[in-house]
Amino acid sequence: MPRFSVIVPVFKVQGFLRECLDSVLGQSYTDFEVIAVDDRSPDGCGAILDQYAERDPRVRVLHLPENVGLGRARNAGLEHATGDYVLFLDSDDHYTPGVLAAVAEHLRATADPDILVFDHVRTYWWGRGGRSTSADLLAAAGTDTLRVRESPQYLNLFLVAWNKAYRRSFFLEHGFRYAPGLYEDAPVTYRSMVLADRVACLNRIGVEYRQRRQGAITRTPGRRHFDIFQQYEGLFTFLEERPDLTWARPLLFERALDHMLFVLAREDRVTPADRPDFYREIRSFHRRHLPEGFIPPDGRRGTEMRLLATAPYASYAVLCGVRRLRGSAAGSKRRTARTVSRRAQRAWYAAQLKRPLDPRLAVYSATHHQGVSGDPAAIHAKALELAPHIHGVWVVRQNAVDSLPPGIDHVTPGSRRYYAVMARATYWVNNVNWSGALVKRPGSIHVHTHQGTPLKYMAADLLDKPGARHGFSVPRMLRRADRWDYSLVANRHSELVWDRAYPCRFTSLRTGSPRNDVLVNAEPGDGEAVRARLGIPAGHTVVLYAPTRREYRRGGHVDRVDLARLAEDLGADHTLVVRLHPSLATGTARGLGLADLHQRGLLVDATDEPHVEDLMLASDVLVTDYSALMFDYANLDRPIVIHADDWSAYRAARGAYFDITATPPGHVTRSDEELAKVLVSGTCRDAESTRLRRAFRERFCEYDDGRAAERVVRQVLLGQAPGTAAGDDGAVVHIPGAADRSARLPEYS
Repeated sequence: MPRFSVIVPVFKVQGFLRECLDSVLGQSYTDFEVIAVDDRSPDGCGAILDQYAERDPRVRVLHLPENVGLGRARNAGLEHATGDYVLFLDSDDHYTPGVLAAVAEHLRATADPDILVFDHVRTYWWGRGGRSTSADLLAAAGTDTLRVRESPQYLNLFLVAWNKAYRRSFFLEHGFRYAPGLYEDAPVTYRSMVLADRVACLNRIGVEYRQRRQGAITRTPGRRHFDIFQQYEGLFTFLEERPDLTWARPLLFERALDHMLFVLAREDRVTPADRPDFYREIRSFHRRHLPEGFIPPDGRRGTEMRLLATAPYASYAVLCGVRRLRGSAAGSKRRTARTVSRRAQRAWYAAQLKRPLDPRLAVYSATHHQGVSGDPAAIHAKALELAPHIHGVWVVRQNAVDSLPPGIDHVTPGSRRYYAVMARATYWVNNVNWSGALVKRPGSIHVHTHQGTPLKYMAADLLDKPGARHGFSVPRMLRRADRWDYSLVANRHSELVWDRAYPCRFTSLRTGSPRNDVLVNAEPGDGEAVRARLGIPAGHTVVLYAPTRREYRRGGHVDRVDLARLAEDLGADHTLVVRLHPSLATGTARGLGLADLHQRGLLVDATDEPHVEDLMLASDVLVTDYSALMFDYANLDRPIVIHADDWSAYRAARGAYFDITATPPGHVTRSDEELAKVLVSGTCRDAESTRLRRAFRERFCEYDDGRAAERVVRQVLLGQAPGTAAGDDGAVVHIPGAADRSARLPEYS
């Protein structure tokens, strides 16, 4: 008997069916059967199913003699299921890689609950959407099981059949069957959820839920949407027969009304001509099943539910019309307020620009105002030590203010003080470009630190790579770069690339990368505090995996390594630490498996760690693909492995200044098997790896000597000649306007 029975009802999806079936049959977990139900599909689906059944004994095909609809096709498949658990998958959707293994493991960890619910992502014809609204609920459940009676909020999970694994004996014991018509998921989902003694939640995206441009039944207006009333009538008939479920009636009544009012408001479901009748049906349902003492929820939906008791459709329509008018008026009012605010900001900024520059004021920012990090943070820290008379102010987005270190003076973009500081600061330090709305004043000094040594094409070199520069303007980027006075470089390779990629009037400072000072000056044990904070056992070998984003995939995320398998292959004395590219920290990337693996303790998700330097210090080996992190990590003289299984595709889409597979900092792997072997066997530490790393360091860590931040502060902020710091042999550069001045700190309102 297989662990899973995956039931796939099929009707008029010949263009999507192969992708669906392949997503199931290609799972790393193989203890399952597929029961594909051909619901008398008039296209080529039946023949496709037969081909798959002939090739794979796990596939069984039922050809129904007549079309019975989605719900009853599921029922037909259920009659032939033999697995411990039943999963339903619509044939125009598909599973994400590794989901069945994750489901199997979570079922084991939670001792075979009645139901396991997992997440999904909507996939539109133009690309993948973001995480579902269920993500936070699923994450909050953790590894415990729950009962809806004690945790009623879990009735808000997405109301479908295909995001659940049902224990088959539980499903059959209660006689769950899908009724004909639309909205067939609702009665089964709600009945099962309130009857289940143990519900588990898996914080992992398991299904790519296809949002078809055309042809989806639920988005085709018509009278078929009146089926919703029959479905909920059946649910409440069941509740009336179960006095032990009286506690669930108010909860399900609120869910039913919410669902009906949602459908009523959708123009792609209920036509304007049908809305009065649809509303009357809702009111009729409300009268028949209103639980004693029912209290509608707060907010707009609660107001609509209160109207159902007394208001005819005309009153409801007026309310909706008034709401739309109010919404429109409020939107207009907000737009007007924003326009007035922008004008006031421009006037205030213009007034501040008339005031003299303050030679004792420096402004810092990192990674689009996301906090205190990187090269700017290292420069600021050294400035506090060597130039305390120059007051540093950070520009930080509001959502990052709470994570600031103590004592950091900051402004938020758009505030009055922000414009005052930006108008009068003499020194500007950033690792990305400043807003184009800001003025570069004569006498101000702009220092651009970059975000590492470039492997991939940047700026002007992207003009021939339209996919890689999608969403931003190269000319606009160059106009902002025209404001740079100094560009910091860690090696001659970077200096040449920046001169080519940014054909602007700046001077390269061969200072090294300030953020790498902590790596160059690292002492044994420097990473122990980070290891302890991350919960890494003492004595473990830490493998840091830091992949970059992919321009050849919309959204940038591609799983190039089977993380669960790698963590297992490394063994019990290793800890795998994963840090995604910062642009992938939100969205679907972590939900596709990383969050679940972290929660299960198979690895550590360190994507949210504010300082990547801490992770480098805490690790023993770096595994990356094409991330600039490799150039920084080389300063530690620790093993580096380049996993380059898609190098040709990456290079074609993004472009690269040299072939990293030809001159790598360590061994190159191109498969999961090769990667695990190099790490586990110790090959990553052999003589060849050492030779490659030495050559790489000589080329790309040329100016990193542990004094980069000091060099920047002395040359730029204090105006001292190169060579002031002991052992300094940097380029001789005159910094106009910089001087060692002592005075009281400035204040800005």
